[in-house]
Amino acid sequence: MGTEAKGEAEERVLVERAVAGDRDALAEVVRLLRDPLYRLALRMVWRPAEAEDATQEILLRVLGHLDTWRAEAKLLTWAYRVGVNYLLNLKRQTPQEAAQLSLDAFRDGLADGLAEADYRGPEATLLADEVRLACSQAMLQCLARDERVAFVLGDVFELNSTDAAWVLDITPAAYRKRLQRAKKRLGSFLTATCGLANPDAFCRCSRRVGAAVAQGRIDPHAPSLARHPISPGGRTVAQAEQQMIRLHDAAAVLRAHPDYAAPQAKMDAIAGLLHSGRFPLLS
Repeated sequence: MGTEAKGEAEERVLVERAVAGDRDALAEVVRLLRDPLYRLALRMVWRPAEAEDATQEILLRVLGHLDTWRAEAKLLTWAYRVGVNYLLNLKRQTPQEAAQLSLDAFRDGLADGLAEADYRGPEATLLADEVRLACSQAMLQCLARDERVAFVLGDVFELNSTDAAWVLDITPAAYRKRLQRAKKRLGSFLTATCGLANPDAFCRCSRRVGAAVAQGRIDPHAPSLARHPISPGGRTVAQAEQQMIRLHDAAAVLRAHPDYAAPQAKMDAIAGLLHSGRFPLLS
């Protein structure tokens, strides 16, 4: 049996055990899915606190419908489909969505307050990293949700077009068209704006630190992304940045986030539900 087939068989056994009420199997399903689903939610809703809430809701939906999984896709791919459906229909809007902020308007905002020299204050490298991570999060929010999730699935999570189209319940051709539209818009923006994607562009993370702090865009005392916990063995901020520098293209700028881990408090709350006697699979 090949490695992929063996993995699929192990997933089926795990899910069968979980559906039968095995709490250890349920906990393992949560462990396997929680961090990837959190990273998906974070890219869609921008802020860690909202991503935590969304991840909890998505996981509960996944577990509540686990008995409907028929191995038509990998377990994580199926969970992405559940998560995408939830995230696309969220009533809560990010600030960029509420303001209907375009990439052109976002570009103008980056030019306003750009310092002439790199920031040299305390924690300069850390705060420049925070600006980079927050900026790439914010620019994604300037895309419509359907384009944003297409880009995240394809160019950030690197799903192939068949799997990504299945997640979105559209044809592969329609997915590729949507992805290409998102890539063109973001690529044009980054090439004209971002010094990481194009050395001739005007914006530099280290020159945005002062304005970002003054405008409350980042908290110098508690950077939420640069010091965010990562998954065991996952990429750190520095490793993700080095990968971006090696690739040196627009997609790499948006892909170069560390492998964030879902905050433990929400996962403990889910574990409490699983052991409460009130969860459908355990009734």
